[in-house]
Amino acid sequence: MVKRHPAKGEEGAMLGYAEIAAHFRRQITDGELNPGDAMPSYTEASDQFGVNRTTVVRAYDILKSEGLVASRPGKGTTVAARPSVIISGVDRLDRLSRTGRRYGPGEDSTGHRVMWRSAYDVDVCRALEIEPGDEVVIRIRTFRQDGRATSVGISVYLPRTVAEVQELAESERMGRFFGEIYTERTGREVTKGQRTAHARQASQDEIDALQLNVPAHMAVSVLVTNVTFHDEEGPLAYWEDVYAPGEKIPTA
Repeated sequence: MVKRHPAKGEEGAMLGYAEIAAHFRRQITDGELNPGDAMPSYTEASDQFGVNRTTVVRAYDILKSEGLVASRPGKGTTVAARPSVIISGVDRLDRLSRTGRRYGPGEDSTGHRVMWRSAYDVDVCRALEIEPGDEVVIRIRTFRQDGRATSVGISVYLPRTVAEVQELAESERMGRFFGEIYTERTGREVTKGQRTAHARQASQDEIDALQLNVPAHMAVSVLVTNVTFHDEEGPLAYWEDVYAPGEKIPTA
């Protein structure tokens, strides 16, 4: 039996096709709908949301264009074998808070490293308001989808952050968002800044981590997103995601 969802949004308006597409998109990226699972039929989805068939068809067409679902004659619409959209570390936080799951279907991470280093990267120093050469803790891992490297996650923490969340300096993977632990221990709220994006050339370490088969010394352009976390006293951490060429990344 199909569970009926409220057909109206916060302002009392009927749900539109974009909102219905967003509902199923979230279920797919959260792992509530897995690759190969059958999507509700047009009729079932129409009943579920209290909308007409045309609205559902338009919603499904969006999901098809994004590579999230596929239709086959006589078999209806199913979730695609592999998500075509790769999410950032911030998006993983949102998913973790909704579902308790860090990874989506077919997703994992490898190459975890934790190190104390002197920071010289201009973007990192500016975001954390430190001088070149100041010491930070850096955590690095490569995210994979079905065994294929899709992005490199880099998180940089100030010593004052690590003093409160000592787990950040340990080699084990973090089981929780550092901000939750920090707030529990200090009483200070952690806020997330504006996520931004830019393109640059990948370093050789990033090329190796993404398993890109390119000639030595060949320049490779990558998309990078970053965000800084703060408390009332200033910056706490800087997160950066470096995406393999050709990957699709949601921007909202």
